[in-house]
Amino acid sequence: MDPALHKAVTQGNLQQLKRILTADPKILLSRTPEQNTALHIAARLGHRHFAERILRECETLMLEKNIDGETPLHIASKFGKKKVVDLLINYSVERPIDIESEGPFTATNKLGNTALHEAVIHGKSEVALRLLEAKPDVGRMLNGSKQSPLHIAAREGMAMVVKEILKQSWVEKAEETQLPVSGTELPLHQAVVGGPIKTSDFVKHMDSDDNNTLHYAAQSDNAKIVKMLIIKDRSLAYANNNWGQPPLHVAVQYGYKSAIKAILKHCPDTAEQLGKDGGNALHVAVNNGKFGSLKCLLKLIQPEEIINHQDCNGNTPLHLAAMQSMIQSSLLLLRDRRVNPCLLNQKGQTARSVIEMLDANIYEMYIWRELKKQEKKRSQKQQLPPVPSSRFFGRKKDYFELSVQTYTLVAALIATVTFAAFFTMPGGYDQTKGFAILGNKPAFEPFVISNTIAMCSALVVMFCFIWASRDPLNLLYKLKWGHRLTVVACLSMIVSVMNAVYLVIEPKSRWLSIVVILIGCSTPIGVGLILGHEVLLVPFSL
Repeated sequence: MDPALHKAVTQGNLQQLKRILTADPKILLSRTPEQNTALHIAARLGHRHFAERILRECETLMLEKNIDGETPLHIASKFGKKKVVDLLINYSVERPIDIESEGPFTATNKLGNTALHEAVIHGKSEVALRLLEAKPDVGRMLNGSKQSPLHIAAREGMAMVVKEILKQSWVEKAEETQLPVSGTELPLHQAVVGGPIKTSDFVKHMDSDDNNTLHYAAQSDNAKIVKMLIIKDRSLAYANNNWGQPPLHVAVQYGYKSAIKAILKHCPDTAEQLGKDGGNALHVAVNNGKFGSLKCLLKLIQPEEIINHQDCNGNTPLHLAAMQSMIQSSLLLLRDRRVNPCLLNQKGQTARSVIEMLDANIYEMYIWRELKKQEKKRSQKQQLPPVPSSRFFGRKKDYFELSVQTYTLVAALIATVTFAAFFTMPGGYDQTKGFAILGNKPAFEPFVISNTIAMCSALVVMFCFIWASRDPLNLLYKLKWGHRLTVVACLSMIVSVMNAVYLVIEPKSRWLSIVVILIGCSTPIGVGLILGHEVLLVPFSL
């Protein structure tokens, strides 16, 4: 492209464009290495007046494509330049293209996308609605992956666009809808050419992976779109894609609770649908680690047979949660009275005995103990796999010994420091009377109390581990409480230090004592922000 023209179009300089066109009227036919014309660049930058002048000089540029097969309308739609889109639409309406030619609305790029496809892919709702207003039928066109703008708008959560497309119930004239789709013959195109189709027939159309529009909507977590599609055609909720997934399973896989609730509200029996592995939505939630989805499903699904459903391997959701060391999911299932922990899979294993086949670590051991407890409560004299001795887990002794040594060392240091603080009181002692010199100060009592709490908490941790049993299961609970008491001891030490500094420094330098207090207060806040709820818990996997 001529450098002067490129500079003029980039800056939107109309005066410069006039001078260039006066010198060489054919200069607008020049292109960049990417085959973009001046109109492509003006469309991308949103220079409406510049684009209008170009069209007056050479309106055929409206249909010219760049190296990616994109027309200026593709570019303007992709970048959301609504004023340029309006201009191009008006030119198309005022100067209609021959019906046998590829017009700006139906022109496709190398991916088979129309301008409307590009608008919805990039989330440009206003542009998409304007294109639909000008050419409603383009909402049914399919790209190279057999995706219509309706599919993509449903996935992107563009409710107004979906609603606008669904308004068009019939295609009345076949000759008006012969839409070229990147040279590919598609069933929908053939149906349109053959005669009118219903919106429900169009909505059911599947992409190259057999996903229908509800599959796409399930990925948007937009209950409004899900509701609109199911109302149009309930059968959408029961169709599986190439991976054997109905829309509910897709929503669960993505963890989108709004979509899950909408599907189950309008089609509650979809909870019974199974995937290729014979698992239902609960299995999908566990396999994908979607704790929120699992919690939502347990609230919405009532029948016990669905919650305890066994897949092709005989595994229930509880089996899978235990197998994958998902402690929160396992405990959530165990707290539900409908979940049966005594069911056997095809190998004759309960969820508890599944864990016994693993190289058990701290997570599996915690779940194992809870499962054993629940089995005992609910077994009803069933013949279950035998429970091995707790020595079965003895091979993890080294792991626990390292944890015990760490907590014991930290506790010993805290106990030593806090014990010494009682003999080196802030401000010292009155040698004649033996009283603390600063004992009458308001901050002295909080210092003594916090220091005592820190020392005693550390001593409890030390004694717990000194007399700890060799049974790792019992040691696990000692680790949990040892961790919590260590946190309490550390917090008490911070309070003790702040009070000690305040006692000694405040009379001479109040600002310094305030700075120390602020630093001390920010320490637990910083730790809390980093670790969250795990501060008071031994960190288990989800």
